[in-house]
Amino acid sequence: MRIYLVGFMGCGKSFSGRNLSRKLGFGFSDLDVLFENRYRVNIQEFFRKYGEATFRVVEQQILYETESFHKVVISTGGGTPCYADNMDWMNQHGISIYLKMSPSSLYHRLSHSRKPRPLIKDYEPEALRQFIRERLAIREPYYNKASLIVPGENLNLNQLTETLTGIIEPSTFPE
Repeated sequence: MRIYLVGFMGCGKSFSGRNLSRKLGFGFSDLDVLFENRYRVNIQEFFRKYGEATFRVVEQQILYETESFHKVVISTGGGTPCYADNMDWMNQHGISIYLKMSPSSLYHRLSHSRKPRPLIKDYEPEALRQFIRERLAIREPYYNKASLIVPGENLNLNQLTETLTGIIEPSTFPE
C-alpha cells in the first residue's frame, strides 16, 4: 500500500508524512529527496540548469518507481500532481491525500518557514501572497482529484489514521 501526500509547498507534506508513517507503522519517502539523492543536485539547481520540463519528466520517472514501494507514505512535490497523468496514476497505485490549506495560511507558513525555499526567496510580502493565490488556483483542480481531502491547518493525524485504517486492507498493517 502506498499513500501519496499532495498539496501546495508549505502545507506540511513532509512533516505530516513522517508522523503519519510512524502512526501507521509504514516507511516514509519524499520524492524531492529521492530526486536529489539520485542526481546529487538540489531541485532548484536542476530547474535552473535544465528547465522545468526536463525536471517534470525525471520526477515522473521517480514517481512511477514508487510502484515497487510497499507500506509507505510518500510526500510529493507541490507540482507533481499537476504534470501529465501523475494525479490519476497516484490514485490508481495508492491512496492520495490532499493537505488543503487556504492561501492566507500558506502565506503565513511560507513567510515564517525556517526551511529555505529558493522558489519564493525573492518575493516581497504582497507579491508572495499573489504568487500563492495564482499558483494554488492553477494547481487546486489537480489536488482536488485526491482520494481524500483533509484540512492542513490543524491536521488531526489520529483522525486521519483512523480513516485510513478503515480504507486500507488490514493485512497492510504490522502485527
